[in-house]
Amino acid sequence: MSSMPAATRRLLLAAGPIIVALAVLPYVVDPYDTVLLSYGLIFAIAALGFNLLLGYTGLLSFGHSAYFGVGAYAVAFTLKYLKVSSMELFVLAGVLASAVVAALFGLICVRYTRIYFSILTLALSQVLWSLAFKFFWVTGGTDGLRVPTPTLLGVSIGAGQDKMTFLAHRYYYYVLVIFLAAVGVMWVIVHSPFGKALQAIRDNETRAEFVGVQVWHYRWIAFLISGVFAGLAGALWVPLNGLTTPDILLWTFSGEIVFFTVLGGFGTFAGPIVGAVVFNYLKTFAVGYTVYWQMFLGVVLVLLVLGLPTGIVGTAIRLWGKRRKTA
Repeated sequence: MSSMPAATRRLLLAAGPIIVALAVLPYVVDPYDTVLLSYGLIFAIAALGFNLLLGYTGLLSFGHSAYFGVGAYAVAFTLKYLKVSSMELFVLAGVLASAVVAALFGLICVRYTRIYFSILTLALSQVLWSLAFKFFWVTGGTDGLRVPTPTLLGVSIGAGQDKMTFLAHRYYYYVLVIFLAAVGVMWVIVHSPFGKALQAIRDNETRAEFVGVQVWHYRWIAFLISGVFAGLAGALWVPLNGLTTPDILLWTFSGEIVFFTVLGGFGTFAGPIVGAVVFNYLKTFAVGYTVYWQMFLGVVLVLLVLGLPTGIVGTAIRLWGKRRKTA
């Protein structure tokens, strides 16, 4: 432990109790609440990828619904045309498809910065939405494509087993393991020399280029990794949701991913994770509370952003720092 970096030790100490709580959660809460948390963890994977661009590279994307949606549709197409039902193959298909799309879009987008980058990502995502909407004989159009519960490591739902119970236990743990792996991978990325180079580009692009950092190349790799994380989330989301429609490619969902990250605090590593889970619960509560849930949710989010300008985690870190100084 003495040779372990201090940041990693702090992460393990903080994450240990949280992992234990997540592991025992299905045994102490209702299946519905467990499934709801599964959604939150899936959105957190997408937010982690998005934060690699916004928080560490300084690029604001309004088109991350494209990679999330591509991952979801890749699962639906794999089921429809290849007639397979293995979740492992679904995840592989979603990751590969999103990687291809992110690599191609990245070649166009990362040559630009600021508003030009944001508008390009938005425009390209809307192209995919339009294709999914118009080519209804392939994508199912507004009716979408149904994706039944797949097999997990070769195990399927038993003849007399309730689907909700299966999703609240087996699928929840499946998502949890992938989520923890994604967090570990992203932690390694942002604390590696590559991650430090991205932060140097964010802070001063000219200086980073002067010391030998290949700015375009690093941005493209960050864009690719970010898209893969979103595609992985989309692949995990669609069997849980049971249906994918063009709405998941719409710019409004990209806006939700931005909200995840800003709400939690894009200047921190854990912020997007907390933001995704909190946003998911807020949205679920708002939808069940009022038919005007968009207005209710908008007001709550505006108040949270104004009251916590550095996000939930950012504000907590700042308050903890003040407390340590006064102690």
